[in-house]
Amino acid sequence: MRQQSQWSNTLLSHFKLQYKVIHALILREIHTRYGRDNLGFLWVVGEPILFCAGVAILWTAIRPAREHGLAMTAIVVTGYVPLTMWRHCMGRAVKAYESNGSLLFHRQVTPFDIITARTFLEVIGTLMAGVLVMGSAIGLGYMKPPQDYGLLLLGLVYQSFFSFATALLTASVSEMSDLFEKIVTVISYLSLPFSGAFIMVAWLPLRYQWILMLSPMANNVEMIRGGQFGMGASVRYDLFYDTWMTALLLGLGIILTAGVRKHLEITG
Repeated sequence: MRQQSQWSNTLLSHFKLQYKVIHALILREIHTRYGRDNLGFLWVVGEPILFCAGVAILWTAIRPAREHGLAMTAIVVTGYVPLTMWRHCMGRAVKAYESNGSLLFHRQVTPFDIITARTFLEVIGTLMAGVLVMGSAIGLGYMKPPQDYGLLLLGLVYQSFFSFATALLTASVSEMSDLFEKIVTVISYLSLPFSGAFIMVAWLPLRYQWILMLSPMANNVEMIRGGQFGMGASVRYDLFYDTWMTALLLGLGIILTAGVRKHLEITG
């Protein structure tokens, strides 16, 4: 019994230490990226707002007010917020270990901590931006409040874990392959049709819908839109497939991250 208690205390102290490390890395990332003066931390939210609000305003202006019976502004916001989260997490993960190599001389700091801190910052910033953009659109009458907050939140949680898994994979593979580092932006653009950001599964011919549903992000976006529109939209997602595919990518990312040190060239 005493041995079990000691093991629990050791595990708890380990988690507390890692929490402090990740918290310090987040603060360092904010200061490094945005500086200590001017808007500082506000740019963590301001940058995603510029992307999300800009695209929402543009699409609302040039496209019909409703498409397939759904408000265009709501379609864009519910699609572009998760897309921005994914792209920002992946973009910040490229060569993240190389740019933070000096931190790895500290025994407490691991590659996993670096990506966790960066991903957390991007996810929180994007979610806060999404809330502000959605709140503004609702206040101006371009969107209605979400019909199912539980399903909306579930989709965002799944998207956060998918973005984290993508960041872990991108960070590791970009250190192993210079080619991947150069083509990761191209990959992100080529993936847009499979993201589900600007289209819904039900809009596709029945025989092609399975292709879009192979994408975990498309399933996540469908959940988010199901939460937004409720019974007013025909959403299709496979929670079982989405769960095990996200877990598989997350597990693979953790494995690659655990062995990435041998591919790093860290200079003092």
